[in-house]
Amino acid sequence: MTLLFRLSLLALLLCLFLPPLQPFLLLSAILTGVTFLAALLAGIRSRRPARNDRRVVVIDGSNVMHWRERTPRIDTLREVIDRLRENGFTPGVVFDANAGHLLTGRYRHDDFFAQALGLARTHVMVVPKGTQADPMVLQAARNFDTPVISNDRFRDWADQFPEVATPGHLVEGGYRSGKLWLNLPAA
Repeated sequence: MTLLFRLSLLALLLCLFLPPLQPFLLLSAILTGVTFLAALLAGIRSRRPARNDRRVVVIDGSNVMHWRERTPRIDTLREVIDRLRENGFTPGVVFDANAGHLLTGRYRHDDFFAQALGLARTHVMVVPKGTQADPMVLQAARNFDTPVISNDRFRDWADQFPEVATPGHLVEGGYRSGKLWLNLPAA
């Protein structure tokens, strides 16, 4: 799967820098996002523990990083990931392309976030510039039949992803009196 991602990324770069190929830029960006998502999902599946008590969850990284004082912080995500692991979950995180700019003032790719969060590279995705993260978050959750950790209600995507209206599909969280709370589903 990583070969397909690399090829689609190469096509995206060619479309960006070769003017005759620019009409194919949107198509190559979508293909790159889809192949990366497939690689992310394959990586999460391949790293599942042999025991069946580990459950995958998808984190809307761009939403969750703002939970503490409405300021983007990588520490907020680390704390949420730690809490999820303590409760038997295997997290995967999807970010908007501008997440690195919000946190560090410049673009950051999957490797940066994976290292910063203590996750495998295959468990982190920064969507390509010009691609919305919301459908990637929701598609990953659909593929795993798993909840999404986010305070976003995804109303713009409810027609395409009706499961967002299912109780427990969207897991809210935040901070109260400086302490993290998550409305996690029962085991």
